[in-house]
Amino acid sequence: MRLKRAFCALDGVTGRAFLLFLLVALAAPAMRAEYVVLKSGQRLKVTGYQLVGDKYRLQMTGGKVEIAAEEVVAIEPEDVFVPVPAQPVVVQPPYRELVEAAAKRYNLDPDLITSIITVESNFDPKAVSRKNARGLMQLLPETAAQLGVKNIDDPAENIDAGTRYLRDLLQKYNNDLALALAAYNAGPDKVQLYGTVPPYAETISYVRRVKRGVEKSKSKASAKTPAPAGAKPIAQSPAPRTSQFP
Repeated sequence: MRLKRAFCALDGVTGRAFLLFLLVALAAPAMRAEYVVLKSGQRLKVTGYQLVGDKYRLQMTGGKVEIAAEEVVAIEPEDVFVPVPAQPVVVQPPYRELVEAAAKRYNLDPDLITSIITVESNFDPKAVSRKNARGLMQLLPETAAQLGVKNIDDPAENIDAGTRYLRDLLQKYNNDLALALAAYNAGPDKVQLYGTVPPYAETISYVRRVKRGVEKSKSKASAKTPAPAGAKPIAQSPAPRTSQFP
């Protein structure tokens, strides 16, 4: 009744315009934001969304963004808030697929290869040492040539060749990881000269750092997932040193 009296108090033209506006406003759905909840627990405030193939196209303040549908766990109205526990994000080191492929090809531990790359180049495919060792696994040009490498800066070729060289060193030193790592760092001739890890501070530190990196990866993995029954760990072979430092 209040609405009727208010409308009657308006003159003809103004009253009709107000009534039209009121009918449109009542018929239109309420405009409100919604939240897109991701697996990570992050909540994105959106004003609209559309599922296109296997991606959601989200309209947000400032523009649009696309996100894989598999990353979305819920879409909620703005006035509903259901906390979603954040799932742990497993961050894989760079070039993990290439490392795992090479490790499988030469029957080595991928964590060992990853640790060598970390110490050698810190995952910089363009790294060049003072001895001109190059790439992720710091291959010397002459070593790379012997291994048939065409592009020493290519991550796939560099990792493959470095892993193969590492496998060869492990075989040479009867799977003695310390000697293989020492040879990878200082060169096989220095290992032969001393008959053990050469007494160079850099080489001794190198062997320790690589081993420590492998142990750290293993402890993290075992804390997350127990090893399947009957699984046999791949022997950790010593890493070849393509950059030969004194």
